[in-house]
Amino acid sequence: MTIEPRLDVIEPQGRRTVPIDKALFSIGRRTANDLRLTGTDVSREHAQIIQTDGKFLIRDCGSRCGTRVNGSAITEHALKHGDRIQIGQTEGADLVFLLDDTPISQQLSGASSLVGGFRQVAALLESLRALGSSRVLDEVLLLVMDAAIDVTGAERGFIMLANPAGELELKLARLRGKVSLSGTRFETSRKIPEDVFATGQPRIVADLRDGSLAQAHGGTIALGIRHVLCVPLRLVHYVDAPGMAGEARAIGVLYLDSREKGQLLSDSVRTALETLAAEASVAIENARLYREAAEKARLDEELRIASQIQQALLPQARKSVGFCEAMGASIPCRAIGGDFFEYLDLPDGSFGFALGDVSGKGPPAALLTAVLQGIFAGQAFTQVEPQVLLSRVNLALIGRGVESRFATIFFGVLRPDGQLTYCNAGHNPPLLLTSGGVHRLETGGMIVGLFPQASYDQETVCLGTGDLLTVFSDGVSEALSASGEEFGEQRVLEAVSAAGTGSTEASLQALLAAVKQFTHGAVQNDDVTAMVVRYLG
Repeated sequence: MTIEPRLDVIEPQGRRTVPIDKALFSIGRRTANDLRLTGTDVSREHAQIIQTDGKFLIRDCGSRCGTRVNGSAITEHALKHGDRIQIGQTEGADLVFLLDDTPISQQLSGASSLVGGFRQVAALLESLRALGSSRVLDEVLLLVMDAAIDVTGAERGFIMLANPAGELELKLARLRGKVSLSGTRFETSRKIPEDVFATGQPRIVADLRDGSLAQAHGGTIALGIRHVLCVPLRLVHYVDAPGMAGEARAIGVLYLDSREKGQLLSDSVRTALETLAAEASVAIENARLYREAAEKARLDEELRIASQIQQALLPQARKSVGFCEAMGASIPCRAIGGDFFEYLDLPDGSFGFALGDVSGKGPPAALLTAVLQGIFAGQAFTQVEPQVLLSRVNLALIGRGVESRFATIFFGVLRPDGQLTYCNAGHNPPLLLTSGGVHRLETGGMIVGLFPQASYDQETVCLGTGDLLTVFSDGVSEALSASGEEFGEQRVLEAVSAAGTGSTEASLQALLAAVKQFTHGAVQNDDVTAMVVRYLG
């Protein structure tokens, strides 16, 4: 009975058998090809199998990512039963040429099956990346390691991946029989994997005792290890354009060793392992991205909760105490910010208010604002002078030893008779709008948290009915337009003046709207916090 020549096709979608029933059999991504493959590194007209007088010749058609037979790149090659054809590279397809019913190498078949499995893993991880389990990378590494040991018959296997600094770190150590090795240090060669990682070329050592290797690998030899096979894990990004080569990036190495040679020196095993490493690189990288996406989603959720907590720590925006009313708002430039404002109902019936700006942004600044809010909240049960309170805040921050963290703070106490006593610790001077003009409240001292010997002064001014005080952080006055111009103190004054004698809410919203309009098209570069206080008489 005549056996029809055929190709056993292994690709991400599965496995199939395709008969070679034409004298000129075309392979490629184009729909009209006799064998159509969909990998991104398969060219539209990739290769041809030519049948002449019962003999078969495969010819590469100038493909972008090449054609290989039994691991070697070819232009033309005479095929024989069992030859393994690789179309493209990591996202191509593996074909086995079959001419009769003679069984082909089980090892080769097993390797091809594993390669197809890794492609499916890579495709699955690509689609599921954002759903993430933090253990997905560990599971993929186990799959890769066990497959490599099964293919080669090695006794031990190690996967080393590059850290952000480009240094190899051991991620997994495994014994034959799917047994994990505990610990982080093992007697293995360091020079061999580092050379393979640097050059991108596989390395086979038949006997570590030969020549100069013996001295460098004494500890490994003492374990009885003689034979080493190490291949790079390289991630290749292909460009689908004529004459443009793919970009390869080393992500680690796959290192195997054994006391017995076994199959480690076999060309077919080496070829199978290199192919497996190429597919495993895609799966590992996708698993790593999958884990990073999961970690980012977790951090985003934590920041969202932190933002809710920080907003909850701020007082209600509107405050009314009969003889005055206040309105405040804080808009962080990140999820959480370093600005705060606080209101205090003091025992003698006075109204205390503070606005502060901590250096820096993000979680460290937010933690310090929470500390400062706690200090101010603790003063609500005692009568305290502004200069004394800010002196205490200064010493409290220095006593905690928070490195490179300081704050500017304005704190004022308004009494029912209109007497406002304030202290300004390095903060933007608030603007007091009265019937007699505009006054900048500057008396105080230096920023808090830097010098234990810092001293602070205070000043008392008298407010009349309808006078309006505007306190703001430098995120308001130094807000930048799309052209790089600063908002400035004058625009703060114009915005609140335009609101007239209306409510504090109207004045605050007018200021925030002016900042928003001015910075349209620019990125917010700092927290925006403001408070307006109107004395009602």
